[in-house]
Amino acid sequence: MNSETILAKAKEVLSIEIEGLEAIRGSLGEDFVKLVQACAKTLDSGAKIIISGLGKSGHVGGKIAATMASTGSPTIFMHPVEAMHGDLGMIQKDDLLITISYSGESDELVRVIVPAKRLGVRVASLTGNRNSTVAQLSDIHVETAVPREACPFNLAPTTSSTVQLAIGDALAMTLLALRKFTKEDFGRLHPAGAIGRAVTMRVGDAMRSGERLAVVTREFNVRDTLLKMTACRSGSAIIVDDAMHPVGIFTDGDFRRRAGVPDILMKNIAEVMTPNPASICQDALAVEVLRLVEARKVDDIIVTDADGKVVGVVDIQDLPGLKLM
Repeated sequence: MNSETILAKAKEVLSIEIEGLEAIRGSLGEDFVKLVQACAKTLDSGAKIIISGLGKSGHVGGKIAATMASTGSPTIFMHPVEAMHGDLGMIQKDDLLITISYSGESDELVRVIVPAKRLGVRVASLTGNRNSTVAQLSDIHVETAVPREACPFNLAPTTSSTVQLAIGDALAMTLLALRKFTKEDFGRLHPAGAIGRAVTMRVGDAMRSGERLAVVTREFNVRDTLLKMTACRSGSAIIVDDAMHPVGIFTDGDFRRRAGVPDILMKNIAEVMTPNPASICQDALAVEVLRLVEARKVDDIIVTDADGKVVGVVDIQDLPGLKLM
């Protein structure tokens, strides 16, 4: 197989799966609305959603459960075989069980649905056949039939599993909007890693303040400003007015660029500072600093409080250590 043939085959698979996604988008209707409403009612009552499936559908179900749980819809995955050996104990009255089976004839799922209904839970299903056993046993059924699998034998779950996954994403994102789940809520459920830092860390958490903050007034000269910066181990000094509002900034780079100016050390800092410096509120998300750095092409961002008074500075050198870059 040469490169051209390989790419042609890959594109064919993607085209077939896109065809399946377009088909399900066109057929999505009132049954999906009922599923969303049932999920919302379940969660609002304090109960949970349980997803179950076997084989490829089980893998898809696990991913859907993880996505829903991480976006504010408490959901767990229950393996149907393990369910018959005690994991039915996961199910409580008022929960909602969502079963996934493209054929709708999975014996293992059928054996789960009947005792689950005896426990008083509603059952929803995603299958490719609304006349299947699983569909008929369900209170709510969303059909996920696709024109064809990407498998040349039309056997291996490919297009069908992609559609199942997409329906799960549609369900999770619709519930997210319906239940008014926010970016801050998302951050609280993702305290670790880049996602957590992006949506939870505030500018105030990343700034230098106190003894690390070099602040001077317009009456300072360059020499005294540099001494202040050295004492604070800072690469910049913030020039403020009498109310602590920022009026300018002076950095190591500014000094190096003016090093050849006669009597530079004795010049008033107001003469050589950069006016209208970039600033950001301490309550803003820390990732906003990255956008400001990119937009203004600067290395130091002044941090202010709600009244516009200087409370700190963010040095771009600190951002890699905070894993924001």
